[in-house]
Amino acid sequence: MPLNHYVTLGNSGLRVSPFSLGTMTFGKQWAFGSTDEEASAILRRFIEAGGNFVDTANFYTKGNSELLIGDFISKEKTRRDSLVLATKFFGNLYPGDPNAGGTSRKSIMAACEQSLKRLKTDYIDLYWMHCWDRLTPIEETMSALNDLVRDGKVRYIGFSDTPAWKTAQAQTVAIFRGWAPLIALQIEYSLLERTVEGELMPMARELGLGVTPWSPLKFGILSGKYTRENAGKVDITRGDWVKSNLNETAYKVIDELVSISKEVNSTPARVALAWLLRQPGVTSPIIGARTLQQLEDNIEALELKLDPKHIATLNAVSKPSLNFPHDFVQTNGSWGWGGCTVNGQSHEPMFLAPKNQDELVVREEAAVKG
Repeated sequence: MPLNHYVTLGNSGLRVSPFSLGTMTFGKQWAFGSTDEEASAILRRFIEAGGNFVDTANFYTKGNSELLIGDFISKEKTRRDSLVLATKFFGNLYPGDPNAGGTSRKSIMAACEQSLKRLKTDYIDLYWMHCWDRLTPIEETMSALNDLVRDGKVRYIGFSDTPAWKTAQAQTVAIFRGWAPLIALQIEYSLLERTVEGELMPMARELGLGVTPWSPLKFGILSGKYTRENAGKVDITRGDWVKSNLNETAYKVIDELVSISKEVNSTPARVALAWLLRQPGVTSPIIGARTLQQLEDNIEALELKLDPKHIATLNAVSKPSLNFPHDFVQTNGSWGWGGCTVNGQSHEPMFLAPKNQDELVVREEAAVKG
């Protein structure tokens, strides 16, 4: 599917491209990333190819990412309304000021005004809570966000990096009070981070949240740049983020990506992205291209069709250990379904269950007589 084959985001009518352009690396303020000129070229190419979904945050490159996007839109004469512009609040840009970050009403209102100025716009299409603030009541956060939507400064809201139980609580509160609901969830999800399949992904599907995975290539580890053969010989641009995840588990996944990419005449990065695009609930993965070449390579993943055997291989090599009660629930059919087939799924009766009705009656009679 091309980049201009749009999809609706969660339980909303908002149309977004099947890839979102992540801009965390727009600028050199963090010692890695794109120059302003390179970032502008990436933005230009993404829009030319049909992409309309751009993701940033107030905290990215110390505010430069938002500034660059705002300058680009004004200088390039890009029609503002044609873009779905998403940014985030939570990050504190003013050391020493405890109210300059987090998710309190005071912080949210100030952060929104500052982002609007940097982005040179009068509204934000999708405003993300960047992370759960455990010190602020979720009712306060949702009320403030609803006011921003009501005032026209924000069109839609979403959560990033927040536990499933807290997200569900926030959505329930919003629906109960008639406030603006969440429409999307931004979480880390890739072949090397699949634990979200235990709680977060099922929760998103149940509550109508479109999922926009960040770091779909795990800080570039799944790009094919790092292999067993060149271990220790390749420059690592993101330091400990990469080093701490280059382990045997990662190399097993990389081995399969390299092998499959050769079979389908593609690249490991495209294969990893194509796998993610096919996961239930995923709407628009965030591709954080640092160069034009990376952007072009990533976009090609939209056209890559993986064979079911390739999906099965990648699923097996990257299978995660999920928290209780995930696995327990998956096997409950053996003692809850009575040996029947339900929705195409079958389970043999549990060995502890009565073998037939007569056995159950006998046990009940015995209990009564006792």
